[in-house]
Amino acid sequence: MIVRLQTEPTEQHLWDAVVACQKLPFWTYSGLPFTYELHRGRDGSYTKELWIDRRENSKSLAWSSVLLAFAGVRNGKITVKRPKELGDIRGISYIYALFLRFGLIEAAVRVDGTEKRQRRTKK
Repeated sequence: MIVRLQTEPTEQHLWDAVVACQKLPFWTYSGLPFTYELHRGRDGSYTKELWIDRRENSKSLAWSSVLLAFAGVRNGKITVKRPKELGDIRGISYIYALFLRFGLIEAAVRVDGTEKRQRRTKK
């Protein structure tokens, strides 16, 4: 799914990747762990809302917010220093983490040569 999204960045391929990566661990730019899941509607299909699970609290992230950020990266991989560079969009810290994992963006290398990346282990 993710390779297809990288080679053909379409809205449908993005949606397929989002569906496939539910409940996987992600980390925000600042290192906060989270997962997400999609709920099903009455007809059995997924709703276009990601439910972000951060400890006890769940937050909803509208698909339209994801698409706003996707519009800026769908023409090729870009290097991003921080999430807000993708846009002033609600939930951008979570969207940044998804796009980084999906290979749609690259994290910028800082002056000291290190790179801010998603953490791969839990705190």
